[in-house]
Amino acid sequence: MTPEILPWLALAIFAMALLYSSVGHGGSSGYIAVMSLFALAPSFIKPTALALNILVASIGSVQFYRAGYFSWRLFWPFALLAAPLAFVGGFTALPPRTFKLLVGGVLLFAALRLVLAPHDADATREPPRLAALASGGAIGVLAGLTGTGGGIFMTPLLLFFGWANLRTAAAVSAPFIVLNSIAGLAGNLAATREFPLAGLGLAGVAGLGGAIGSYLGSHRLPPPIIRQLLAAVLAIAGLKMLLA
Repeated sequence: MTPEILPWLALAIFAMALLYSSVGHGGSSGYIAVMSLFALAPSFIKPTALALNILVASIGSVQFYRAGYFSWRLFWPFALLAAPLAFVGGFTALPPRTFKLLVGGVLLFAALRLVLAPHDADATREPPRLAALASGGAIGVLAGLTGTGGGIFMTPLLLFFGWANLRTAAAVSAPFIVLNSIAGLAGNLAATREFPLAGLGLAGVAGLGGAIGSYLGSHRLPPPIIRQLLAAVLAIAGLKMLLA
């Protein structure tokens, strides 16, 4: 990472953190896309994205919890298997190109669904316990494999099945992302035995963007705006998968 690109990289990381945190996400897929555009090494990108993800999603967890949107009853069945399987995914190399095409297509479809259904659900229902456990485990594997915290999969799932409204989905996704990112980073470090300390220099701008974005998402932005922001986040993540 050369000094010439650092200001532009920092600005892009700030923008991604602000956007993603407004919907309860940590931003790792956005960071991966940005760092890929700056042609940084894969060995730098994945652990750095996960570390920034932990920071930003932790800030979001606090903001949405303090605003009263977090549900432990909804959170724990999804989280139980997710973290250990995220470690397995983080230890494993990324799958073939067909996997990226499949995941990218799913994310773009989810973004389109959000755009075409702009109203938040008034009533929600509790997910079946077995479905929550299985879904959480599957998302954990995907999170570890892709170097994300899984929020780009978790939030649409909760919304599409009517298991949470927008802000509750964001409040549950944020700590879910923290757990998966910690497990994924641990798996990555176990496999590579190294961490790019230079990436920690981006923590300040990511933390600032995360603080602003999560405050706006948990206190200020109306649900239709949050839904459109989430659609933008999913579209960015999907395009990143398809074009990487």
